Amino acid sequence: MPDEQVPPWEGDFRILSLDGGGIRGLFAAAVLAHLEQDLQIQITDHFDLITGTSTGGIIAIGLGLGMRPKALVDFYTGHGPAIFPSSGICLRRWLRFLYRTLWRHRYDSKPLESALRTAIGERLFGESTKRLVIPSYDLGHDQVRVFRTPHHSRLRRDWQFPAWKVAMATTAAPTYFPAWKGIEKTRLVDGGVWANNPTLVGLVEATSTLNVPWDAIRILSIGTCDDVTRHPDRLDSGGLIAWRTAGVNVAMRGQSVGTNNMVELLLGRDRVHRLDPRVPMGVFALDKCNTDEHLAIAARESLHFCPRFNEVFRPHIAKPYYPSYPVPDYSI
Repeated sequence: MPDEQVPPWEGDFRILSLDGGGIRGLFAAAVLAHLEQDLQIQITDHFDLITGTSTGGIIAIGLGLGMRPKALVDFYTGHGPAIFPSSGICLRRWLRFLYRTLWRHRYDSKPLESALRTAIGERLFGESTKRLVIPSYDLGHDQVRVFRTPHHSRLRRDWQFPAWKVAMATTAAPTYFPAWKGIEKTRLVDGGVWANNPTLVGLVEATSTLNVPWDAIRILSIGTCDDVTRHPDRLDSGGLIAWRTAGVNVAMRGQSVGTNNMVELLLGRDRVHRLDPRVPMGVFALDKCNTDEHLAIAARESLHFCPRFNEVFRPHIAKPYYPSYPVPDYSI
């Protein structure tokens, strides 16, 4: 039920939702950059709330802290190779990579941390100029963890954390990176384990916390390119080995598709706009960047979607967001 202390939201409400997907977040960033350039706008002016999981969380936090989508494109192209280094052809390097893949996390999280701190500095999560909702998962207590800006009077803790730490918490993908323990010593992992498509998370936040009427909401949901996949027959009766690789992809796609279907049923299909183009299997991976292909697909999809964005989202100018209580300015 809506919080009785919050009056009903007046006017329209727009949500931007950004999927997880590793380096494939380049697609979402590039789509937003094209829309800004084509329409000569600032994308955040047209959304009241932004939610993002994993790589989508990086984009959401960056947008909230004033980064433009083009700068986020540069983030992926510039830092991607260091975050997800190739195993190369050196036998020793390949064996080390194989060991990590089988027994430990695949990548060191230090390059990702360094990239985030370089991009957004030590600014606090609460310094965002947009309402943000960032899913993670508390592995130690076996429960969901959602980081939220102080857009309600009861949200009094998350704003204090450096934004890069929140980004680390939502991107700590199991098997790829270790759990992130930099926030209150909690074992946090990628929000994609339960909300890889965070559209429903954003919808719940709008209706329950902000008391937004259902019919006032429109959502732009951007994925990270959906593989055209035929799952092998061996999965029908497969065990741990058969499912080890396919299981993550099946779970992420199942959650994403299920979430989109539920949100469309709740709001109506005409209120939910989803960009998640199908691509041939094997073209993209969470940790392998095909920059030219990503940018080409983003250019095409943004071109086709631009008239719809111009019709549905551009006319809406988001109300100014002010934290529900003063956030100290530590920059002074």
